[in-house]
Amino acid sequence: MERIDVIKEAKRVFDIEIAALEKTRDALDGEFEEILKAVISCTGKVIITGMGKPGHIGEKLAATFSSLGTPSFFLHPAEAMHGDLGMVAKDDVVIAISFSGESDEIVKILPTIKLIGAKLIGITGNANSTLAEASDILQILPDFEEACYLGLAPTSSTTVALCYGDALAVVASGVYGFKDADFGKFHPAGALGKKLIYRVNDLMDSGDNNAVISVDVSLKEAIIELSDKGLGLVSLVDNNGDLKGVITEGDLRRMLKNEANVYEMSAKEAMTANPKTIESGKLAYEALSIMKEKNIACLPVMEDGKVVGTIRMQAILGAGIV
Repeated sequence: MERIDVIKEAKRVFDIEIAALEKTRDALDGEFEEILKAVISCTGKVIITGMGKPGHIGEKLAATFSSLGTPSFFLHPAEAMHGDLGMVAKDDVVIAISFSGESDEIVKILPTIKLIGAKLIGITGNANSTLAEASDILQILPDFEEACYLGLAPTSSTTVALCYGDALAVVASGVYGFKDADFGKFHPAGALGKKLIYRVNDLMDSGDNNAVISVDVSLKEAIIELSDKGLGLVSLVDNNGDLKGVITEGDLRRMLKNEANVYEMSAKEAMTANPKTIESGKLAYEALSIMKEKNIACLPVMEDGKVVGTIRMQAILGAGIV
């Protein structure tokens, strides 16, 4: 077997696929806008279908559309011929990907899609194909070279389809005004989703579980409250419920190290005045960022100017937010 320069050949593949992407990008025009309008105005679901390698791309694109706010699913054309066409409704948009436009499985489901009344969008490289003729909106991709040595295996073409679909999904999300909170809502199990979903009031200790006591008590009483609640912090409030300061376990350790007579001190003498706080409606990740920056393990939680709880780093990390 002839030895080849593997890095050189790898770069050749990159160059060929980049060239295909650039050619497709430069050819974008009104058809892309028409397809985008169809996606945005769709009152049903955006259904992606494709056979073989384009089908694998279609699965990924359906997932991307869904995660960015466009309800979508992938329809396998072979399964579609055996009952799954029942998932297609009149209000749906079907995006069919076939570079030849003549994939047998795709061609066979086109009449039923038309009969149902769903809008059919064709993405193909063959303007004279069956798919092209059947499509309500058609995107003809430019000619480009496949990266494999035989020029046959879908390489550049699938990369182009992936990027084209990503462009549709991303631009559609921008038109919708899709926010990070929306992204988090659709990704509750992921680390990023948790950062964007969980609020401080979801994870804080509140009510009887919160450590809060009058600022006028002795330090001993404050220590008992701190110990009983086990939050690492006790909030000190005045008669109006306004936060005056906090005492943390770290504060106590420092006082004992300095040989302070803690049993003769008042809570007010030992407290840290004007402590860092966080509002209950803020993201828990924001609280975690403050704790890391200030090298502290907990924060008093405020709502309408009053202490309503304590948020602990341990609780945030325990929820999978890092």
